[in-house]
Amino acid sequence: MDALRGLRQNLFHDVLAYRPMPRARADGPLARRFSGRAREYATWAPYALVTAAGIIAFFVAAREDDHGGVLNGMLGLFALAPVLLTLVRPVGAFWLSMILTPVAEAVGGDGVTEWPWLMGSFVCHFLVLTIVAVRTRPRTAAWMWVLTAGYGMFAETALSGGHYFGSDTVQMLFLSALSLLAVTVWHIRHEARQEVNAQQTVTAHERSRRTLLEERTTIARELHDVVAHHMSVVAIQAEAAPYRVQNPPPELEKAFATIRENAVAALTELRRVLGVVRAEDYEAPDAPQPTLADLDALLANVREAGLSVDKTVTGAVRELPQGVELSAYRIVQEALSNTLRHAPGAAAKVEVSYVLGGLGLRIVNGPPPEPSLVKPSPGAGHGITGMRERVTMLNGGMTAARTDEGGYEVTVFLPVAAAVNEGEA
Repeated sequence: MDALRGLRQNLFHDVLAYRPMPRARADGPLARRFSGRAREYATWAPYALVTAAGIIAFFVAAREDDHGGVLNGMLGLFALAPVLLTLVRPVGAFWLSMILTPVAEAVGGDGVTEWPWLMGSFVCHFLVLTIVAVRTRPRTAAWMWVLTAGYGMFAETALSGGHYFGSDTVQMLFLSALSLLAVTVWHIRHEARQEVNAQQTVTAHERSRRTLLEERTTIARELHDVVAHHMSVVAIQAEAAPYRVQNPPPELEKAFATIRENAVAALTELRRVLGVVRAEDYEAPDAPQPTLADLDALLANVREAGLSVDKTVTGAVRELPQGVELSAYRIVQEALSNTLRHAPGAAAKVEVSYVLGGLGLRIVNGPPPEPSLVKPSPGAGHGITGMRERVTMLNGGMTAARTDEGGYEVTVFLPVAAAVNEGEA
C-alpha cells in the first residue's frame, strides 16, 4: 500500500503541474567562464541542451524509414514533443512519451517485430527518462523505470507475437538503468554537498556567535574588576572621610554613612549579577587593567616579536573612562596581533587621536615583504569580530579593510563625551 501511494503521489498526482526548469546559476562553473551579457546567456545552457537533445530525437525519428515527408515529420514531432515538454512539465512529459510510443509504432511501424519501440521513440523515451530523473527525485525515476519495463513486457508478449523481452526492451532497460543510476549518484552527491555547505554555514555562524559570547564574557569580567575596584574605593573613602575632619557635623557623618551604605550595596549587587560570568577557574588579575598609558610597553613587546611599529599621538592627552581606555588598549593589542599573524615582517603604525567627542584609533600595516622567511599563521579569524563587539558596546564606529598598497587598516572611534558628562554630573 505504501508503494502504491508513492506511485500515485509521484506519477499521478499533479501530472500536468507547471514546473519550469531552473536556469543555471550565474556563479556556476560554466557561467563563470563568461562576462557581461554572455554570462546571462550561459545561464540558459540547460534549456539549450534539452532543445538540442530534442532536435536529435526529431531527426532520428524523421529519418528512420521512407514513409513520406508528412509521416516522417509527424514521427519526428512525436519524438520532439515529449523531450521539450520536460522543460516545463516533467511528469507530463513522461506520460506523453509513454502514450506516443505505441502511437508512433502503430503509425510508422512495418510489422509486429518492431514492437515496442521504433528507433526515434527509443531515443525519445531514453532522453525523457534521463531528463525527468534529473529534475525529480530518485524514487520517481525508479517508478518510471518500472512502468517502462511493464510496457516493454506487455508489448513484447501481447503485441509482437509472443517474443518475450526482445532486444529493444532489454537495451532500453539496461541503458536507462545505467542512466538513472548515474543521475541518482549525482543527486546524492548534490544533496550531500548542499548538506555540507549548510552545515559549514551553521558551524561558522555558531563559531562567530561563540566568539561574540566569549568576548562579551571577557568584557564583563574586565568591567566587573574595574567597577568593583572603583566602588570599593568609594566605600572606603566615604568611611574614612569623617575622620579627616575635626568635629564633623552630624549631617555630614550621616551623608558619608549613606554614601558608604549605597556603595557597599551597589558593590554587592554588582558582584552578584556580574560574578556569574566568571569561569570556575578564573582568577581576577592582581595588577590593574591596562590603559592607553601602557601602550608603550605593548609596542615594546611586539617589537621584540619582530614587528616594526611606530606610535603617533595627536590632540590633548587626557584621562578617559577606564572602560574606554581598556577597550582601546585591547583593540590596539588585537590589531597588532593580527599583523604579526597575517603579515609577518610588515611595518605597522598606531595613531591615537584625542578629539573633542571621543577617542580615535588607527592601526595600519603594510604588506609583508617578499620573499619572507616567516610564513603567515592565520588564526581562527575572529579577531575583527571581537574588536567590533567592544566598539559596539561603547556605541562607537569601526572600519576594517585592506589598503591599496596590500596592507590592512583598522579605524575606530570611541565616543566619550557622554561618559564625561555623566562623570561631571
